Amino acid sequence: QVQLVESGGGLVQPGGSLSLSCAASGRIFKIDAMGWYRQAPGKQRQLVAEVTSEGSTNCADSVKGRFTISRLDDNNTVYLQMNSLKLEDTAVYFCNADLQPTSWFRTNYWGQGTRVTVSS
Repeated sequence: QVQLVESGGGLVQPGGSLSLSCAASGRIFKIDAMGWYRQAPGKQRQLVAEVTSEGSTNCADSVKGRFTISRLDDNNTVYLQMNSLKLEDTAVYFCNADLQPTSWFRTNYWGQGTRVTVSS
């Protein structure tokens, strides 16, 4: 069994910063990619940023230059540093991992979500 545990959400004023973290634990052979998605009220879940095991990153255009994703393989943790937050960044942020619990099986996991509210 694999678990993704997120932390770091909260309330912040526009222009402020927040940092999210997500730790993967359990039966893990290899993590191929980890990332963050978000879902605002009434909208579909969308990719925010992701990082592969090779270190390649991909960010949504809406957060480029403001958000930074990073990953530490030693503890299977991914971080999302969010700067210059805007009202439209308000959403529930979900951690996602594309991983192999064993060498012959690959699947995808979601965290429970952490709420980020940007408000003055």
